[in-house]
Amino acid sequence: MKEDKKKVFIRTMGCQMNVRDSEVIGWLLHKAGFKLTDNPDKADVIILNTCSVRQHAEDKVWSEVGRFKKQGLSSKRAAPIIGIVGCMAQNYKEHIFEKSQSVNFAVGPQDIDKIPDIVNTLVKDKGLFERKIWETDGLIRPEEVYHTGFYEDKDHAYVVISEGCENFCSYCVVPFVRGKLRHRGHKEIIKEIKNAIKKGITRITLLGQNVNAYQSAIAGRKAPAGFIELLKMVNAIKGLKEFSFVTSHPKDASVSLFKAMNELGKLKKYLHLPVQSGSTRILKLMNRNYKPETYLQLAEDYRKIVKNGVLTTDIIVGFPTETNEDFQETYDLVKKVRFNAAFIFKYSVRPHTEASKLVDDVPKEVKQRRHGLVLELQKKISREKSNEK
Repeated sequence: MKEDKKKVFIRTMGCQMNVRDSEVIGWLLHKAGFKLTDNPDKADVIILNTCSVRQHAEDKVWSEVGRFKKQGLSSKRAAPIIGIVGCMAQNYKEHIFEKSQSVNFAVGPQDIDKIPDIVNTLVKDKGLFERKIWETDGLIRPEEVYHTGFYEDKDHAYVVISEGCENFCSYCVVPFVRGKLRHRGHKEIIKEIKNAIKKGITRITLLGQNVNAYQSAIAGRKAPAGFIELLKMVNAIKGLKEFSFVTSHPKDASVSLFKAMNELGKLKKYLHLPVQSGSTRILKLMNRNYKPETYLQLAEDYRKIVKNGVLTTDIIVGFPTETNEDFQETYDLVKKVRFNAAFIFKYSVRPHTEASKLVDDVPKEVKQRRHGLVLELQKKISREKSNEK
């Protein structure tokens, strides 16, 4: 009698990069003979693809691990094998297992191609297998992982153009868990998009921690292809109806980019440009490498050049030493720019970062109050802008 395929449940917890990584992991496991399921109650293997950017995101992961552990104890079925992959695995390494005895394996984001072999070994030797972290500092993913042709959405696909980051914003853990900035070749990116279109995909989102910094070598040319040139290449692809990109950094944004956004017919008129703070002093502590005045000018240029362009942002309140005056400057910047939407976060200490050396001295209740004030302001602005249409 043929043995039933082992079922795998994958939960994505975090950003669009993780969504794409989960698709890759799913395809690799499917190719290795596993069956994907949307029901964790029926899964033999549960994989949590994690984000380590904020404490709240990590807390949700541990909550899920605890829930799945209870689920295994209360079920007549064998307890599922649980794996933590992605940024938390890279960030905490073997300390993952100190935090929870329920976790069977952990794999950093650059080693996701190893997951099928790891899961196969665990399935065969469950109970005997030494719990272990798989991570390799500085490893570049095999290009093949990007050409799976597997997308959850039948009309839209995420396409990674670069990985890692070298900006080293003082609050951000990304350079420590995703590594240095690495660009995929433009030919491979175009190839992936064209293959996606053959499968019926008509919309694309280009992904990177800092897409504006993209560069790709071109044979016979001294100057590499930059991000704007890549946008033009993508815009020219037949069969593609619409595309967009995330995320941009203000220090790399420019009038030239805005002009390209306005001129390229298939490019969505949408820009996510994180400001994080409106205080010059706090931005310097954050190592953001621009001033509020610079950001305000960028926002003004964008709105003038990109007709009916949508502008969204990220904001952190309660960064160490943030005073009422610093916060007021952030609040006033939001009033001036009038974002279409904003993702507002309360600062939380991240391991390995420069900001972790600072005293987290803004009380929790003050962070909560400031968060609420900016959130209510942005909701009001969003409603007003929606009614303007």
